[in-house]
Amino acid sequence: MIHDNGSSNRSGNRSFEDVLRVRMSRRSAIARGAALSATGFLAAFAGEKLLTPDSSIVGQGSGRAIAQGRSSSLMNFAALPAANSAGVMPSISADYQFDVLIPWGTPLQPGGPTYDGNPSTRPTSAQQAQQVGIGHDGMWFFPIGSGSDRGMLAINHEYGTNSHVLGKAMPGSLEDVRLSQHAHGVAVVEIAKVNGKWQVVSSNNARRIHGNTPVTFSGPAANSPLLSTPAGNPPLGTLNNCANGKTPWGTYLTCEENFNGYFGATGAWTRTEAQARYGFSAGGFGYGWHNFDPRFDLSNPSYTHEENRFGWVVEIDPMNASQVPVKRTALGRFKHENAELVVGQGGRAVVYMGDDERFDYIYKFVSDSNWRSLIARGISPLDQGKLYVAKFNDNGTGNWIELSIDNPALKAKFANQAEILTYTRIAADTVGATPMDRPEWIAAAPNGDVYCTLTNNTQRREANAPNPLAPNPFGHIIKWRDSNNHVGTTFTWDIFVLAQNTHRIDQSAFGSPDGLWADPDGRLFIQTDGTQPVVNGVQLNDQMLVADPTTGEIRRIFAGVTGCEVTGITVTPDRRTMFVNLQHPGDGDPNLTSFPAEPGSGRIPRDATIVITKKNGGVIGS
Repeated sequence: MIHDNGSSNRSGNRSFEDVLRVRMSRRSAIARGAALSATGFLAAFAGEKLLTPDSSIVGQGSGRAIAQGRSSSLMNFAALPAANSAGVMPSISADYQFDVLIPWGTPLQPGGPTYDGNPSTRPTSAQQAQQVGIGHDGMWFFPIGSGSDRGMLAINHEYGTNSHVLGKAMPGSLEDVRLSQHAHGVAVVEIAKVNGKWQVVSSNNARRIHGNTPVTFSGPAANSPLLSTPAGNPPLGTLNNCANGKTPWGTYLTCEENFNGYFGATGAWTRTEAQARYGFSAGGFGYGWHNFDPRFDLSNPSYTHEENRFGWVVEIDPMNASQVPVKRTALGRFKHENAELVVGQGGRAVVYMGDDERFDYIYKFVSDSNWRSLIARGISPLDQGKLYVAKFNDNGTGNWIELSIDNPALKAKFANQAEILTYTRIAADTVGATPMDRPEWIAAAPNGDVYCTLTNNTQRREANAPNPLAPNPFGHIIKWRDSNNHVGTTFTWDIFVLAQNTHRIDQSAFGSPDGLWADPDGRLFIQTDGTQPVVNGVQLNDQMLVADPTTGEIRRIFAGVTGCEVTGITVTPDRRTMFVNLQHPGDGDPNLTSFPAEPGSGRIPRDATIVITKKNGGVIGS
């Protein structure tokens, strides 16, 4: 994904680093006094030999050290060695195989306009609106029928730089801007297994949802003047669609992340407190849309509040191409990474969400009542409920703080609940939430544990024994368990693994954890985006690994290509086919890779979906 490398959180709230230092120093003392008991935080002793002389501690999972050769009942595949994890084409475990599906420019319908990466031609904006976009990220497979060989694939298109999409540094016309806008958003395509190979098939429900698609709002902020503009223009589009979620009622949730980067200012503009907190600037990320499309010009008074229309979770029906995408305001507005929906106590819908920026927060939404009951009454379970933000305590406990106008601290600062939801970050600052190191994907395991990837934080300045890097370029994964089956307001937490501590073992070395999914058997799939370690002289590419939380073992299963991110994960119902994405291969530079075209072809590299199967036909990850 494209990252906003700054930090807009100036709240001064106590950092997670400080909480972690106190927490782990206490755990260290307890662990030493208990002769390294199984519940001790072993990763806190980074650099010390805690196992046999022939073993090295490299991480922690449920209090267990990850050691070379540790047996796992969940994983019976050969790990991909580091030596095979860097190159211009993907690589995979010897027990698995892969195919390539729907690269950027694939037509939504067979026979439609196609783009094949030829650097001398580009699709028009009208053609791009009929094609799979760029920046493949989160996705989900929605089966058609009872089998696992046909379904709708809803896939996010997070971003594509001007040089990649347009072939030049800046747009020169509104047509250029439209092409870029239509490369963003979401694609819904029907795919089927034909003669043993997955491909796009004709569908009445295939569609593109991009930067100019009509959308609507629902929930407490839907009719707020903060979502209206003086121009009276209708709400359009979804942008920077990062990760995702899916609902038990069969819909897709796409999450708007770094939306601030598409806005800029052509004239004099005074940045408001809220705009500063969300990272808006006169130049944005350099897309230049504001030079030709007034919707994205922060200095144009006719479009005041247009920026507030982005930063939401958007619900899409993959089986109904006529449905207008709905932005669910009850889930709050921030840089959403994903939306992990679980069914909690009483059948309530619970949505866990991370705000992907340094020193920002982890959130949870809980519906007011049973989701089936709400739907039966014609109410979306995502429109009525409570939004919370997490506060981590030193003793391994935590609290979910409700972001409600009934809170005196918030009532003194905000006019109403709609304003709290529109400026959620500021509300979270106000109630003293714990700033985290770039919260990204959140995954709920079948045993009730919830995991969150904290990709990295290069702005960390203070080192300590259990978290010894300052700055921390490799990140870590935390886990917690809520009270009352996901709907309670307290939780207990611990560290699952520090990525730095995996680097001593070839099969498990990784950095910058990002994508995350827990399968029904309890396996944890970890995908990476960013700085990877050098192992045995090999600079690793971004990758996907599988972890067994019970034993703590981690094994690499797949590695991407030079300059890419490995992201997005979904499976068929039988779990014998997995789809993952390679985003921005070669960072769009054909001198680094031409994937998915053959090396040396001169084709522009194109984001694509990877179809993974096990050679013996088994469950992916086994």
